[in-house]
Amino acid sequence: MDAKTKELVGIAAAVAGHCQKCFDYHYKEAGKLGVAKEDIIETIELGKAIRQAGATSMDEFIVYKLRDLMGQG
Repeated sequence: MDAKTKELVGIAAAVAGHCQKCFDYHYKEAGKLGVAKEDIIETIELGKAIRQAGATSMDEFIVYKLRDLMGQG
């Protein structure tokens, strides 16, 4: 994997994982490598989608567990 791709993966992981320090680091490194602004924006949106999918899945899991706890599952 080339260095630009690694930094984009780092950006997406930082967004999905809520890590501001990680995001700042990988964002700066991507800038140093000349990663296109459009690619960074697309990567941020990907990270947000991944984060949201995890949150939605967790919310659904909690509802299932609460129904089980209440004897409704």
